[in-house]
Amino acid sequence: MNKNNYAVIMAGGVGSRFWPVSKVDFPKQFHDMLGTGQTLIQRTYSRLLKCIPAQNILILTNERYLDLVMEQLPDIHLRQVVTEPAMRNTAPCILYAALKIQKENPDAQMIVAPSDHWIEDEEAFTRDLNQCFEACAKNDILMTLGIQPTFPNTGYGYIEYDKEATITIKKVEQFREKPNYETAKEFVSAGNFLWNAGIFIWSVACVVKAFEQFQPKMMSLFAKGISSYNTLQEPDFIQENYPIAEDISIDYAILEQATNVHVLPATFDWNDLGTWGSLYDKLEQTKPTRDKNAVVNARVLASNAVGNMIKTDSNKIVVIEGLEDFIIVDEQEVLMVYPKSKEQEIKETRKQINELFGKQYI
Repeated sequence: MNKNNYAVIMAGGVGSRFWPVSKVDFPKQFHDMLGTGQTLIQRTYSRLLKCIPAQNILILTNERYLDLVMEQLPDIHLRQVVTEPAMRNTAPCILYAALKIQKENPDAQMIVAPSDHWIEDEEAFTRDLNQCFEACAKNDILMTLGIQPTFPNTGYGYIEYDKEATITIKKVEQFREKPNYETAKEFVSAGNFLWNAGIFIWSVACVVKAFEQFQPKMMSLFAKGISSYNTLQEPDFIQENYPIAEDISIDYAILEQATNVHVLPATFDWNDLGTWGSLYDKLEQTKPTRDKNAVVNARVLASNAVGNMIKTDSNKIVVIEGLEDFIIVDEQEVLMVYPKSKEQEIKETRKQINELFGKQYI
């Protein structure tokens, strides 16, 4: 296994669209969302172990989740958990992790991987990732894995690549924002657009150079701490300086400005498990039922009820009559019955719950 391969698992999000299961104190990456016996972060970690040495996998998370990470990934060392004292989007934390890795191993390549994606064909994922690592070791490029779109999804950003390219790894023309439905249909029919999965691969030298070019202020801020990284002085430096970093995504900070971004169209299946609807789609594909209800943990008696997403505590009996395309979630002190067609509004409903009943429910 290549000792220069590193991974940074992004595990600091709240997962507000998966409320009421995903809450501030216990977000979705620490839940077994599909009822498989593994939480999402455990599955991500085990998948990356196939091509990355265990000691080279870092978990990047909010400091409030440190205990959860150590509990769910008991084989990792405390030094592998990189905690943020404040939420500042993806660019600052990626730079921070890259500088830590670079100090340890200047020849490193790293993958930045979300903790909450679901991939069934892990062998294909490993092949694709190794191909990206090899390309980044030989070339001064920033890479991403793009997902072949299966329908005109309006919930993802898209990656447009050079249509004339005949090689497997394509040069990225531009990143496109989440489109409306008509634009998404045009993207899919064009044939040279991929879903942006937020999975990035590069050498630490290349990404640090990109920050120097496009984010000199942020680079200057984090470079002041290089002498402290991977030492006992690191927490004090980060506690003082991290909160003053700009709140900006890696897409805006680097990728949309750089001219050396390339994409490999993924050969593996993928689901970002970003919403209850995406969880329904995944379960409906892998565990189809006669009435097309997707069920996690519950025992269901359904009559004239189809297309529902149902999740409860283990073995709870759920009786539904006449419901179609609803999300039904029973979680401790909250019961949510919500139309799937309005799932994007769950974030706003969560805010209303906070205002009406208190933050302990979110």
